[in-house]
Amino acid sequence: MISAENLTVEFGGTPLFSNISFQINEKDRIALMGKNGAGKSTLLKILAGERQPTRGVVTVPKGTVVAYLPQHLMTQDGRTVFEETAQVFAHIKEAEAEIDRINDLLATRTDYESDEYMQLIEQVSALSEKFYAIDNVHFDEDIERTLMGLGFERSDFDRPTSDFSGGWRMRIELAKLLLKNPDVLLLDEPTNHLDIESIQWLEEFIRNSSKAVVVISHDRKFVDSITTRTIEVTMGRIYDYKASYSQYLELRKERRAQQQKQYDEQQKMIQETKEFIERFKGTYSKTLQVQSRVKMLEKLQLVEIDEEDTSALKLRFPPSPRSGQYPVIADGVGKSFGDKVVFRNASFTIGRGDKVAFVGRNGEGKSTLVKCIMGELEYEGKLQMGHNVQIGYFAQNQASLLDENLTVFQTIDDIAKGDIRTKIKDMLGAFMFSGEAIDKKVKVLSGGERTRLAILRLLLEPVNFLILDEPTNHLDLKTKDVLKQALINFDGTLIVVSHDRDFLDGLVSKVYEFGHQKVKEHLCGIYEFLENKRLENLHELERKQK
Repeated sequence: MISAENLTVEFGGTPLFSNISFQINEKDRIALMGKNGAGKSTLLKILAGERQPTRGVVTVPKGTVVAYLPQHLMTQDGRTVFEETAQVFAHIKEAEAEIDRINDLLATRTDYESDEYMQLIEQVSALSEKFYAIDNVHFDEDIERTLMGLGFERSDFDRPTSDFSGGWRMRIELAKLLLKNPDVLLLDEPTNHLDIESIQWLEEFIRNSSKAVVVISHDRKFVDSITTRTIEVTMGRIYDYKASYSQYLELRKERRAQQQKQYDEQQKMIQETKEFIERFKGTYSKTLQVQSRVKMLEKLQLVEIDEEDTSALKLRFPPSPRSGQYPVIADGVGKSFGDKVVFRNASFTIGRGDKVAFVGRNGEGKSTLVKCIMGELEYEGKLQMGHNVQIGYFAQNQASLLDENLTVFQTIDDIAKGDIRTKIKDMLGAFMFSGEAIDKKVKVLSGGERTRLAILRLLLEPVNFLILDEPTNHLDLKTKDVLKQALINFDGTLIVVSHDRDFLDGLVSKVYEFGHQKVKEHLCGIYEFLENKRLENLHELERKQK
């Protein structure tokens, strides 16, 4: 369906990737993988026609509809949520108006034999054929179903888009793309601004669609659930696997082992050849053999080994000072903003060493309760903090609070204590900072790089209660693995607000569900909670049908 041939992208003469070719076929569901900076988003923009490669060509058949969701975008203000979403059907309304205009012209003209009259008839016939081939009866229903699947309430439909945060505007754009019914859907980090229920809805939508999808995502469960093919961008080239993400990881491991074997054999051969040259370079009878071996070495194409997967690196963080038995006791806690009740009568106890998740749809109060615990907001009821509780807090804007004039290394060196200081470079490497990157100033880092640095800095502070609000939004899969393992080993108490099911799996043993102005406690892990929730929803559906 889409063909990419010999694509090369260079920045200042340095290639990001070179001469890569592949095809996107009908019904392909492709995960575009690779470390940050490998060129995934650039490749997606080229496929979308948003930018041009330095060399090479992308061929898209005529009539193919390609829809692209970038990581960052701006929805225009001035319309309601429903009106903005309905813009995707504006061309059909325009076609209808044009048909009416031409029919009015035909009704008033009497030059039935003229060329102009015949042209108008041909024009209105062609337009009508296209227009009536579209099933335009269910536009409003499709818009409602899509918006509600992505987390909007019916009461949101008539609110202006300016009322909504960037994450919710992203959902409006995603709704518009899905309603286009494109032949190829290109998604760059679509789950970053979705809650768990909306991610599950999007998974179902993509799985049940017969269209082609190319997705970049750091949500492993999402990628595994929807994709059947994995294209890895690494070291300026691609590897194409007809396999899901989990299968690709195994195949990638085998590929690296094979590369390592070939590399070792080649290095041994090179060493033996050099020894031969050195030994016989002054011997007349061996002159031709020596020259032959020198030329062979000059022409030899060296075996390269793909970048090492640093996620296996085990990190141990400072032991946390001991807190009281119950770091947080909530009794009848509630929060409202004016007339809007976010939640009320929340009562729970978090014990020392508990690792809990706050989950629920966006806007139901997860971050609000975190801010109440931090003392940043006033609230109803009683929140009691335990003895000697020392909180480390990662808010969604935490990365923007770093000192911009420090280097990456200085940012960590300033906070590290004791033996850990000897391992700063290893830890920075695990969080994808290596080589010259450790000497970069914070002010030149991307959003994702700042997030990684802020989390690493937080994990080095001697605290006994970590509160992390959406810590994984800009982290790639390797870094998430390192962070998750560090949190599993963390001997203090943890609250994590997250929609990333794979990240929460095996990390938390208690789930607090936010919804319908309540906070409900579930004494189980994330997948048991989701399974119980699915069963509850099925029972609720059965009750409604009866």
